[in-house]
Amino acid sequence: MILRPIALLAALPVLALAACGQPASSGRSETVGPVVVTGAICRPTPTGRQVTGCYLTLTAPAADTLVSISSPASALAQIHEMRMESNMMMMRELEAGLPLPAGQAVALAPGGNHIMLMGVTEPLKTGDTVPLTLTFATAAPVEITATVGQPPA
Repeated sequence: MILRPIALLAALPVLALAACGQPASSGRSETVGPVVVTGAICRPTPTGRQVTGCYLTLTAPAADTLVSISSPASALAQIHEMRMESNMMMMRELEAGLPLPAGQAVALAPGGNHIMLMGVTEPLKTGDTVPLTLTFATAAPVEITATVGQPPA
């Protein structure tokens, strides 16, 4: 019985600090929450194929840019866009990254912007998972796990 009041007394300074909250912003640099990532999925790779696309939706709390992606499941990961040029669908890397407007969901989807995994180390089968690390210009990196399957139409 004596230990409980002592434990409570020891916890009071911690509780008091937690109740104080964060100090008011000085207006300089402020950390905002992480970029929210939903619906991460990568297509399966048939035997012998070492390239696949991954899709997801990103919502940044403040304007930011997705600048790079990495995965231990592939030798290289890039952010790609698809667009029509001279009546042909063209795909190219977004070397400057993918802009993320504040508070707006940005979908990476089949036929549009997407993630390309190249040099996939092991075949990806439906039901597998793929770890991805997304790096942003200002927000902290986000580590996610994408499922392997067919993206919704």
